[in-house]
Amino acid sequence: MAGRFRHESRMSVKITGGDRRRRNRLPCDQMNIHQLELFFHVVTHQGVSPAARALDKEQPTLSRQINDLEASLGAKLYHRRPFRLTEKGEILFHAIEPFFRGLPRLEQQVKGGDSIRIGASPIFLTDHLPVVEKQVRKVFPRLHLVLRESNQPRLLQDIERGEIDLAITLLPAELPRKIFAKPLYPLHLILLAPKKHKLVSAAELWRRSKIDEPLISLPPEEMICRQFQQTLKRMEIEWRPGIEVGSLDLVARYVQEGYGLGLSVRIPGVTLPPELRAIELPDFPVIPLGLLWRDNQDKLVRLFRERVEERAAKMAGSPEHKPRERDPA
Repeated sequence: MAGRFRHESRMSVKITGGDRRRRNRLPCDQMNIHQLELFFHVVTHQGVSPAARALDKEQPTLSRQINDLEASLGAKLYHRRPFRLTEKGEILFHAIEPFFRGLPRLEQQVKGGDSIRIGASPIFLTDHLPVVEKQVRKVFPRLHLVLRESNQPRLLQDIERGEIDLAITLLPAELPRKIFAKPLYPLHLILLAPKKHKLVSAAELWRRSKIDEPLISLPPEEMICRQFQQTLKRMEIEWRPGIEVGSLDLVARYVQEGYGLGLSVRIPGVTLPPELRAIELPDFPVIPLGLLWRDNQDKLVRLFRERVEERAAKMAGSPEHKPRERDPA
C-alpha cells in the first residue's frame, strides 16, 4: 500500500466537536498524505523497524518521514520503547485508520467487483472454502477472492492489522480491540499414531517414567501446543516436541513415515489417512474454532460468515446449533 500516494498532495484535517475535542485538536491544518500512510503502517506494525521490513523500506528513510510528520504537527505521536501512541497519536490514528484500511477494497470496487481477503488453515482452505465460495459467487458474481494460508498467531495478527477481512482460526481467550468473533465448533486434541503402533490409550504413555516416542507437533507458540504442554505440566509429565512442522498435514505425514507420535485435533468432516489412527486425549482442553472479523456492516463479509457457519454446522452434525457471537472490547 505504501507508495500509493507519493506526490506532495496536501489534505486539510479539521477536528470539530465539543470542548474536549477542541482542546485535543492537532495543532495544524495541513498534512502530507504519504506521511500519514507511513504513520498508519508504523502503528499497525507497532514500530518503525517492523513497518520498514513489511514495506521493504530503509528504516532511516521511514524514521525521517515520521519525524517530519511530528515536526509539522508540533506533536509527539508515539513513544518508541515500548511502542505506545500518545494522546495526539491516538486522535490522528483513529481519524486516518478507516481510510487506509479500506483502500484495497475501495480499489477493487472502483475497478469493478467485490473483494474479500480470507485467512485460514490449509485444511479449511482446501476442503471447505471452495463450497462456500461457489455459494457466495451466486450473489456476488464479480467476486475477487484473496486467500491466505497461515497459522493462528499470524492470522490473529493479520486480522488485527486489517490485512485480511475474515479469519477462520482457533479463537483466543481474549479478543483484540475492535475484533468480532463467533465460535463454529470445538476441536478435541488427539494423538496420531501409525495403525500398527502398540499404544492403545494415552494413559499408557502417562504411566511411563519416560516417553521414548518423539513428539511431532506445530511450533510452540501455536495454541494447540500451548494447551497441550500446559496440561502436561499440570500432570507433571515432560514430553517436548522432537520435530516441529508448519501444518497439521505435515504432522500426519511425518507420523505416517514412522518418525513418532503426532499432536493434532479431530476436525469434523475430515477423515484420517488409512495408515493412521487417533488416540483420544479426554483430560485435555477443547479448543474452539471460529470466525474473526473487523467490519460488522460489510455485506460481503457477512454473507461469507453466514455460509461458513452453515458449512460448519453441517460438518459438526448439528445444524440447529447457533454459537453466540462475541463482540469486540
